[in-house]
Amino acid sequence: MMDTHDTNLPEKSADLEEEKKVTEVSEPATSETSAEKLIQKEKPVETTHKLSKEDILNKLKALSTDINNADKQEIDSLKQAFYKLHNAEQESAKKQFIENGGAEEDFTPKADAIEEEFKNVMSVIKEKRSQLSVEQEKQKDLNLQIKLSIIEELKELVESPDDPNKSYSEFKKLQQQWNEVKLIPQAKVNELWRNYQLYVEQFYDLLKLNNEFREYDFKKNLEIKTHLCEAAEKLADESEVVSAFHQLQKLHQEFRDTGPVARELRDEIWSRFKIASTAVNRRHQQHFEALKESEQHNLDQKTVICEIIEAIDYNELTNFAGWDNKTQEVIALQKKWKTIGFAPQKMNVKVFERFRKGCDIFFQKKGEFFKTLKEEMGQNLEKKRTLCNKAEELKDSTDWKVTADEFVKLQKEWKTIGPVTKKYSDIIWKRFITACDYFFEQKNKATSSQHNIELKNLELKKEIIEKLSAINENSNAEESSQLVKDLMKEWNAIGHVPFKEKDKLYKQYHAEIDKLFERFNINASNKKLSNFKFSISTIQENTPQALYKEREKLARICENMKNELQTYENNLGFLTTSSQKGNNLLTELNRKVEKLKAEIDLVQQKIKVIDENIQG
Repeated sequence: MMDTHDTNLPEKSADLEEEKKVTEVSEPATSETSAEKLIQKEKPVETTHKLSKEDILNKLKALSTDINNADKQEIDSLKQAFYKLHNAEQESAKKQFIENGGAEEDFTPKADAIEEEFKNVMSVIKEKRSQLSVEQEKQKDLNLQIKLSIIEELKELVESPDDPNKSYSEFKKLQQQWNEVKLIPQAKVNELWRNYQLYVEQFYDLLKLNNEFREYDFKKNLEIKTHLCEAAEKLADESEVVSAFHQLQKLHQEFRDTGPVARELRDEIWSRFKIASTAVNRRHQQHFEALKESEQHNLDQKTVICEIIEAIDYNELTNFAGWDNKTQEVIALQKKWKTIGFAPQKMNVKVFERFRKGCDIFFQKKGEFFKTLKEEMGQNLEKKRTLCNKAEELKDSTDWKVTADEFVKLQKEWKTIGPVTKKYSDIIWKRFITACDYFFEQKNKATSSQHNIELKNLELKKEIIEKLSAINENSNAEESSQLVKDLMKEWNAIGHVPFKEKDKLYKQYHAEIDKLFERFNINASNKKLSNFKFSISTIQENTPQALYKEREKLARICENMKNELQTYENNLGFLTTSSQKGNNLLTELNRKVEKLKAEIDLVQQKIKVIDENIQG
């Protein structure tokens, strides 16, 4: 530093060279304010997760009485722990309110006397810290003036014509005063230090100490700096990394304020102190890098949780089970959130607000759904009561077929109605099913004789199937064909069989008929007519008007075919057979005419079958 100020000054002393080395490495750490902020941010604080709100309040009261020695990080940690407990109590109260049937938007937190006292204590702490900060700034300005005056006195010693040896005691006194004055405004630190070192260097250049006194001074400084090296080396094993870094800053200040040692030892003692400092600084840097990485990982996890909640598709949540399952998922995510540590400071509040907003939207939507569901359940209850009234009015009817159809309609309609509240669910269902069961029990009693008839019909039709299957291939074709037709008439004359047996029996019968039709070449019309006669029973089972509708349909078909036949017959009158082409067309028309006549005959026979069933 000296060679840049005055080239006429004596060559730099060995003392100053050592002091300059200390200054160059130490200057980045001379910012007491910066170091203090870093320590306050990361200083380990007593765990707070087991403290109650009352415990936290008492601790804050104690800290407020001695604000000069209170740690800002500890105060912030206690504040955060208090509101974590407070918010958990509010969420628990809200959850209980909603479970008791209240709407989320109607929830109002109860007044908390402890919170009010907490706010008062925090206000006192804030005010005291503000006053302390003002006082510290005033003290820094005062310290700056003191150190400026010390520099002026050093300047006078350097420029004084008196013997420097006589001024040595005064010089040491000024050095001691300089070391006792600590914090000054950060902006003045480096400039002030350079001026101080300038006049110290000039004083040593002028000082003509005898060797014995100089060696004594060097030896004393070596002892001090050796002790400082040992203390710095021990910090490498300090478990609290941040605390070790803080202690190292104090050691740096002491090392800087201590005078030089013998020239041949200066590089060695400085190298030893620098190596110890590097080890502590490296651990400190690694600590913050790991902390930064951990906080970023925490932010990533919390961001994923926010995205999961924000991605909920509320259109899919259409029933109670869906909302219940999704609620359990959200609660699980909230529990997971509590296990994740802090995110980076600039993002921690933002990501929490995002998470809280997502949860608030979910529970708001849930409240709206259950409010609507409650209204719908009330409407469903009224609809089901209406069906119960209808069922109770019908249960004594003896018009079995019509009433049974009505009960089937009521049961189908019941299934289309949504749920009702659990309080009425079993009661309303029991009322409805009791009316249904009563009617069908009465119907079964009244129709038991019909069941016996159907069983006899079943046996008769089984006998016909056996007779059909017994017809021999070698039998006379004409006699066998007539026997098949007789058995078919007999089959059609037999009434209903039990419903469960109907399809099975029908398949067996037609399998035999189809086989015999193919064997004896019985015409297709007989087969179609036989199938139609069987289907009559199925048509009758639907509604009483079904046969009439079927007859009307067949009558329309028959009329259309007659009109078509008339057209073909008219066309035949105009055709001649003078050409081969005309001959072919005449043949085709005659074939269509014969086919239409056969189809008209079949339709007319079907109409006749329906008429017989209606009259019967």
